[in-house]
Amino acid sequence: MISAARRVRAAWRQSLMLRVTSATLALSITVVALLGLLLLSRVTSGLLDSTQKSALVEASVGLTDARRVLSAANTGGASVSASTLVDSVITALATRAGSPGQFDVLLLANKTTYLAPERGTNLVSVGSVPADLRDAVAGSDRQSWTYTEIRYLDGRTAPGLVVGAPLNVPTVGPYELYYLFPLTQQQQTLDLVRSAVVGTAVLLVLLVAFVVWLVTRQVVSPVRSAARTAERFASGHLEERVAVRGEDDLARMATAFNEMAASIEAQIHQLENLSLVQQRFVSDVSHELRTPLTTVRMASDVLFESRGTFDPATARAAELLSTQIERFEILLADLLEISRYDAGAAALDVDPTDLVSLVRRVIESTEPLAHSREIEVRLVPDLDMCMVECDARRIERVIRNLIGNALEHAEGKPVVVRVAADGVAAAVTVRDYGVGLSEEDLLHVFDRFWRADPARARTTGGTGLGLSIALEDARLHGGWLEAWGELGSGASFRLTIPRRADDVLVDSPLPLDGSVVEVGEEVIA
Repeated sequence: MISAARRVRAAWRQSLMLRVTSATLALSITVVALLGLLLLSRVTSGLLDSTQKSALVEASVGLTDARRVLSAANTGGASVSASTLVDSVITALATRAGSPGQFDVLLLANKTTYLAPERGTNLVSVGSVPADLRDAVAGSDRQSWTYTEIRYLDGRTAPGLVVGAPLNVPTVGPYELYYLFPLTQQQQTLDLVRSAVVGTAVLLVLLVAFVVWLVTRQVVSPVRSAARTAERFASGHLEERVAVRGEDDLARMATAFNEMAASIEAQIHQLENLSLVQQRFVSDVSHELRTPLTTVRMASDVLFESRGTFDPATARAAELLSTQIERFEILLADLLEISRYDAGAAALDVDPTDLVSLVRRVIESTEPLAHSREIEVRLVPDLDMCMVECDARRIERVIRNLIGNALEHAEGKPVVVRVAADGVAAAVTVRDYGVGLSEEDLLHVFDRFWRADPARARTTGGTGLGLSIALEDARLHGGWLEAWGELGSGASFRLTIPRRADDVLVDSPLPLDGSVVEVGEEVIA
């Protein structure tokens, strides 16, 4: 049941045609229902008003006839019994009703008239006359009427209209004369009208729904086609275009989409060509620089080894030359690595590796830099050993970049490294408590040659490509490299990789903000 409800909600959110058709259908049902009720109300009111008027006229004429019959019987001279008088009135009125009777008659004695005979036609029951109507007739000298259910002594019932008036029977006393008009035909007429209205309303609603569905389909189908084309275009099929039919608004939309797609395709091809040129340029320059750089390096090494024979200024120049050539070699190596990523030529050399031992080894290699800056590096492993299938060289490079970056920005505060794993993923976080990163910085922290503070000089020999290469190394493993930071509170970088090469990451076993539990920590530097 829940699954069906979810499918209905999903279809409602995803289908414009369903929403438009359903909304129109609901409005149509509401409008048709209101009109149908109004029509039935008018028909019912008109039919009952007509019946009521004719019934009141008939009852008035009948009352006059009854009085005429009683007057004639009273002037005959002979003594007439009460039963004879009542029977003569009922007989005269029944003759007016015809066959079958258009109405029934009850001649009932007033409550003040004792032991007086009562008569009726067609087995009509005295209970057909409501007590309220009898009280109204007894207390008035005019006609009174009401709608009620006419009951017969054989058990039959029928809706009807009862009209009553007082009638004085000579020598007997006051009576009440009631005309009972069955409304069976009127009820049948109303049922027929109601059935016709309901049937017409259903057909009208279905017709409106079909017309709306047809019209909506004509509008939605081109939109769906454009959406499918846009999805294929976004997935890389740049040659996809929308079919243009006619000259209406949808045709203009399709034309505009095609023009936009053509423009985007041209710009993408242009950017691809520029990117290829840039990649080729970086690769060629990097390779071409290796030979002269090797020569310069050899000459620099000779000068560096002989610096003890030089005067102080020349010796210092030899040291600076050696340092800068070493930095240039690192930059050249990073450029070659980036060019391999750009060309799609980077490949993994996967072997089982203990991630905890690897992290420990990297921290030990950065110990001189940490000591020179008087920064304490803490390793907080959640486990003694964490075996993963990875390219150890690349993962070691990622962690070295992260720790080196943390040492450069820690401002003398501790750097905490944490390792954790679950059944699918392994993670390493490097947390510093230095200058931190703003939200704007987080958008660019992995960009090539980017610095949060352009005025800040690189003090650890970095090239500006370390985090960019680290990000590519993480992606090559099917993993994530994420950053978090707050100005004045430090920054945290989290590397998450699958423990097996064919696993797919869903979550990371460590929080991104680098929060740690200070239990069992090992101080490495």
